[in-house]
Amino acid sequence: NGVSGALLHCINFRVATEPSCGIGNFFGLVPESMSESKLYGVELDSLTGRIAQQLYQQSSIAVQGFENTELPDSFFDLAIGNVPFGSYTLHDKRYDKHHFLIHDYFFAKTLDKVRPGGIVAFITSKGTLDKQNPSVRKYIAERAELIGAIRLPNNAFLANAGTQVTTDILFLQKREKLVDVSMPEPNAGLEWLHLGQTEDGVPVNQYFLDHPEMLLGQMAFDRSMYGNEKETTCKPLEGAGLSDLLAKAVGNLHAAYTPYEMGEREDEDTSIPADPTVKNFSYTIADGQVYYREN
Repeated sequence: NGVSGALLHCINFRVATEPSCGIGNFFGLVPESMSESKLYGVELDSLTGRIAQQLYQQSSIAVQGFENTELPDSFFDLAIGNVPFGSYTLHDKRYDKHHFLIHDYFFAKTLDKVRPGGIVAFITSKGTLDKQNPSVRKYIAERAELIGAIRLPNNAFLANAGTQVTTDILFLQKREKLVDVSMPEPNAGLEWLHLGQTEDGVPVNQYFLDHPEMLLGQMAFDRSMYGNEKETTCKPLEGAGLSDLLAKAVGNLHAAYTPYEMGEREDEDTSIPADPTVKNFSYTIADGQVYYREN
């Protein structure tokens, strides 16, 4: 949350979404510059989702699975959050052919929902960047530029979640159109598609070898993890404060962001995400306005 606040400081995102918002912690920590932004959340769990609806009644929060949520494409300026990750898939006919694991699916669908030039800032498993198969990274790179990544040590969530897991924060900016990344030009900024090795032979994404200041720990083999001899982890640095390390890493992120002004486009989209309780192809009233639901 501290990282998200630093990234968003002094940027006015008009519309933002969090596709796995829990009780809305990110909504509660948005900076003053986003006080007028429209916030949309999605939460699968009915209890935490209803808590978020009560805490942030000015926001639109759908209590349902992300795969069942009808959000408009190329609509949001920003998507931010801590996506679920695991070795299982979701059913969504638009993406089924890719067989995405759940965390990869969240990246794929969210990139379709963010407008060109918009930002995606997700906390995810290290597997997104470190898995041997680069197909998911290529899928993402075709659609977005990597602004930067920060690898957190395995104790980053120990205090509040009781888990020791190595995670990354990925910052992406959606491209105007798809690009071919199969044969990139030198210095095209696509080194993160591939893996390298540390001096100790630990496999890690090439981005962190090229940008060691974004690796907030030391990569090592973790033979205690599920008995897997090849499992890796990011061990915390002794005597280093994570807050200070994060602040320095965030300072290394650079991207040009151009806000969309209301009325900038002749065909300004005035639609809102559909309320799942409203039947398709029927009318409803929201915020005193009459709307017609179509998908």
